[in-house]
Amino acid sequence: MSESKVILRVAAKGDGVSADGSHFAGTAPGDIVAPDGSVQRGPHFVEPPCRHFPECGGCQLQHLDEETLLSFVTARVTNAALKEGLEAGELLTTHLSPPRSRRRASLHIVNAGGRPLVGFRKAGSHQVIDMQQCEILRPELFALVAPLRQMMARRQGKYSVDAELTLTDQGVDCSLKNLTIEGLQQTEALLDFARDNGLARLTMDQGYGPETVWEPEPVTMMMGRVAVPFPSGSFLQATADGEAALVNDAREWLAGSNFIADLFSGVGTFAFALCDPAKVLAAEAAREMHFACKSAAALAKRPVHPVHRDLFRNPLQVDELNRFDAVVLDPPRAGAKDQAELLAQSTVAKVVYISCNPSSWARDAARMVAAGYRLEKLRAVGQFRWSTHVELASLFVREG
Repeated sequence: MSESKVILRVAAKGDGVSADGSHFAGTAPGDIVAPDGSVQRGPHFVEPPCRHFPECGGCQLQHLDEETLLSFVTARVTNAALKEGLEAGELLTTHLSPPRSRRRASLHIVNAGGRPLVGFRKAGSHQVIDMQQCEILRPELFALVAPLRQMMARRQGKYSVDAELTLTDQGVDCSLKNLTIEGLQQTEALLDFARDNGLARLTMDQGYGPETVWEPEPVTMMMGRVAVPFPSGSFLQATADGEAALVNDAREWLAGSNFIADLFSGVGTFAFALCDPAKVLAAEAAREMHFACKSAAALAKRPVHPVHRDLFRNPLQVDELNRFDAVVLDPPRAGAKDQAELLAQSTVAKVVYISCNPSSWARDAARMVAAGYRLEKLRAVGQFRWSTHVELASLFVREG
């Protein structure tokens, strides 16, 4: 590098980019990178709040100020749209979740020379950061790191355990995978851990599938005004405020719709928010989430009709879609290519497409727009604060 370079923007994976396309990790717009690699910090760089940054793979963007972080999240969505020639009628204000708001996380526990390490993995590595601080997790989740470390310190030999933590209505739901329990002493230690830390549920997977070993009362998540049974490991929006932003958009955009299909419905995040007076079909492939939604709808007497259906293998056909005023689409990261193709051929008046992958969303959206839908509203949502992972909510309206 023969001359200094000014950082102009942040790339999709979090590196700063100069005018000639050079990438520099850990830089922010306005930073100046000298020929010797030293960096003169600009106005958009801030000191990362966490001692583990940038080694920890949980965050990539803690060095950016709030303005730049919002711009990054927005650009991830608008750039994906532009690549497919999409233009939104209205680009709404980006929603960014605050620090310490993440209510679900997967941590890793390994034995390092007789000492347990508990935390996220290092970026691009299988090595585990021994978490002493976390600025993204809800305090209720982070409070379990030390007790997990203490419990595993009694273990001998090698182990590599995955701990999935989710904050539910009753407290923290903890699922441990690849942890073998042998004998009365280990069993009692595990139950002591659950009781002493007030867990809502403790689930073990010793290689034969998940098994609940502690659940003082049935675990639920409030969806709309309905307490829905929450199967261990079920999908849940990463933050409560992020979920509220997505749900509020869907509710506002579909006001007045009488018959709605909620596709890839999970346990009913959108279905229970949109029902009553609307009648909602909730289609989900995962058996346990389907039954959770079904039992909650029956118990609460809500006009939600859950169906167990794999929408990748068996998407709703055009004649089925045409029975609905509106559709909510919330697929996994791969998107919903086949279902979007059939929606493009339908007469459905409104489609709310929620996505956790702007690229697959843009692909599906382009097909719908080509068939006569208009992208009327678009909102970027950054639930995974300081991460390059971005979500969005969008509204498509059938022309004419």
